[in-house]
Amino acid sequence: MSLKKRVVVTGMGMVSPIGNNVEESWNAAKKGECGIDEITQFDASMTAVSLAAEVKDFHPEEHLEKKSLRKMDRFVQFAMVAADEALAQAGEFPDKSKVGTIVSSGIGGLRVIEKEQDHGREAGFKRISPYFIPMAISNMAAGQIAIAHGLTGLSTCVVTACASGTNAIGEAFLKIRDGYLSACVCGGTEASITPLALGGFASMKALCTGTDKERASIPFDKERHGFVMGEGAGILVLEEYEHAKARGAHILGEMVGYGTNCDAYHITAPLPDGSGAAECMKLAISDAGITPENIGYINAHGTSTPLNDLGETKAVKLVFGEETKVPISSTKSMTGHLLGASGAVEAIFCLKALEDQYLPATIHYKVPDEECNLDVIPNQGREADVTYALSNSLGFGGHNATLIMKRWEEDGNAVR
Repeated sequence: MSLKKRVVVTGMGMVSPIGNNVEESWNAAKKGECGIDEITQFDASMTAVSLAAEVKDFHPEEHLEKKSLRKMDRFVQFAMVAADEALAQAGEFPDKSKVGTIVSSGIGGLRVIEKEQDHGREAGFKRISPYFIPMAISNMAAGQIAIAHGLTGLSTCVVTACASGTNAIGEAFLKIRDGYLSACVCGGTEASITPLALGGFASMKALCTGTDKERASIPFDKERHGFVMGEGAGILVLEEYEHAKARGAHILGEMVGYGTNCDAYHITAPLPDGSGAAECMKLAISDAGITPENIGYINAHGTSTPLNDLGETKAVKLVFGEETKVPISSTKSMTGHLLGASGAVEAIFCLKALEDQYLPATIHYKVPDEECNLDVIPNQGREADVTYALSNSLGFGGHNATLIMKRWEEDGNAVR
């Protein structure tokens, strides 16, 4: 059996509610800035929801040809811009036949589905756009990125609801570690701030229906009562270490562990005792060849729903101990919940936290919950000496996914 290859990160790109690239988004996260505000993309008065975490000042025509834009839903546009940023940072690949593309979306082109449904009812379904289907299907972000950059390796799309972005990165990690790919563009993208999405999530009592943006997305707070819809994309370039070194690529961090499993319990609710998510974290920790004591920071799934945050707290305690002091924060307090893109955005935040040795806060935390009594890094981020960071994503259907990343030193050697 061949030895497992080391997998490093050589590029990152992001479009988020708190910034339109990685540095803008990370600097905002360090400052504890909130991307949640009144919905501007449509008249929300017909829904029960008035707040969302929209991407702001996004002008895709500054990055993409107008002819191409007409064939791309907003979720694909986000992914294309983020991928351009990540690949520009990674640099050129001499052989693109072993460079893959695994980019996920939990829902895909819901915006264009709504638009064409309305158009069909008004003008007749013979008048539907010929670009409707390729704009709507969830795999098209991966396909469009591969086409634009000539990446002819494996191209696919993992759809596991809110775990999609994390699973995409994890599957890319495995493909590189086992030698099937030399590099992979991977991550997640989502653009589901639409009337139908908000109506659907609100009807199942999953969304925050309040009007105070400072008390809307409040993970682990006792007064939490639903998540805030966000949008955006996170894209990483993962690469086999020797391949990256041979290219002279700048290494940003190392991907060292991945775990994924299923609660097999309920279509929307997590296992109440947290055992499924706990086992997923244990799988990732074992895969990384470390112990729970090595983890210095957890980026929680932390959606701000009563069931998720309680279940995740129980899961963390099952892995790290009832009295654990491991710092854990939910950056969804700033970005809202980006569904299939959330895990990818949060993986980038973990890598930046390792690089800067700074842990972002859970902002707007006010009322402690005795059942969620973790160190949630309340309201103010902090400096910390951290070597390993863990990121959780937990999706409808019981899908759990965990990534573990490791700090990289400037001298080109992973921290040991």
